[in-house]
Amino acid sequence: MKKLSSTQWIAISMVIGILLGWAFPSAEYPALFTAAKATSSVFLRMIKSLIVPLLFSTLVVGIAGHGDDMKKVGRLAFRSIVYFEIVTTLALFLGLAAVNLVKPGVGVNLQGAKVETASKLAETKITFAGVIEHMVPQSFFEAATHNEVLQIVFFAILFSVGLSRVQGKPKQVMLDFCESLSEVMFKFTGLVMSFAPFGIGAAIAVTVGQSGLGVLKSLAMLVLTLYGTLAVFIVIVLLPVALLARIPIRRFWSYIKEPWLIAFSTASSEAALPRAMEQLEAFGIPKRIIAFVLPTGYSFNLDGSTLYLAIASVFAAQAGGIDMSFGDQLLMMLTLMLTSKGVAAVPRASLVILSGALTMFGLPLEAVAVILGVDAIMDMARTSINLVGNCLATAVMARWEGEFPDQPPVDAAA
Repeated sequence: MKKLSSTQWIAISMVIGILLGWAFPSAEYPALFTAAKATSSVFLRMIKSLIVPLLFSTLVVGIAGHGDDMKKVGRLAFRSIVYFEIVTTLALFLGLAAVNLVKPGVGVNLQGAKVETASKLAETKITFAGVIEHMVPQSFFEAATHNEVLQIVFFAILFSVGLSRVQGKPKQVMLDFCESLSEVMFKFTGLVMSFAPFGIGAAIAVTVGQSGLGVLKSLAMLVLTLYGTLAVFIVIVLLPVALLARIPIRRFWSYIKEPWLIAFSTASSEAALPRAMEQLEAFGIPKRIIAFVLPTGYSFNLDGSTLYLAIASVFAAQAGGIDMSFGDQLLMMLTLMLTSKGVAAVPRASLVILSGALTMFGLPLEAVAVILGVDAIMDMARTSINLVGNCLATAVMARWEGEFPDQPPVDAAA
């Protein structure tokens, strides 16, 4: 038993969680469901508690502690944004092609679907200007309290630039503090991850116990379309990117498979972020690049979520019997591409964006009410692909910056 790795323990816990959720559905066993939900929540809260100090400390050390050349920071930011936009645009158009080819919404009955939840989601207005404004924190402590990752990144970058202009003892004291904090937080991450099999198993049990395996039957075509298109996206977009950037795929996967399992089982990007940062550093990528690209990608490089939005939006039109022209679909894709940036911290962000887009284009909100039945299953897939896409983006940026390790690290992947 002691020879099993943490990744293997997580995989075992997922299987046990599925079996428990199937054998003890929440409607029949509310006490067990409550206990499982509490266990999952405790794990996620522990993860969230370490994100801000870990992210802030690694970013400050990465920028201010490794030279005073701010041109490197600007170059990395520009290259990252260009990469993010290209890949997410490909994801949107791939989703658009898949939903028009498979037509999962044709024949779906929207009559009787309750729209109260969808209407509330649609009331949350998200604009590109609002996203830009939301990037800038009015208080570091407020941003830290709400785990606003993008705001923390923005503050940490400005703080690092200011620190790089300070000379002498004040700068060294602050760098030593952040370096120490970073080391402690990585140890903290290790302690929290020892609880991961319990938290992840409970999260899977909650998902299956609440939704049931039967819910997949009525919307199986939609779920299969998403999972199949995500697989195609990996093969025709992410894999060629990795090959072009000369990323050793097997070794790369050996390091990110555990964060991927965490993201898939919890459907939470935040839950996988600390472990992903730790594993990418063990992979040999510099802290400076990891601390900037990975969290920024969580706001601007949501490959799985953008692909899902393309499929779900056209699915709504198909289910409502509305024939959208290709031009209308392109306009909706452009709207989704703009409004999907920087909203990773919004609860059920993808559904919020989808509901707003459906309202804007006069499509039936009842489709969101129908999708809610299987959203947990789809959320697991899109979140895990978000994680893989951002880890790959980090490795690609390291290669582009000339800082990708040519030799494998001495330590093997966990």
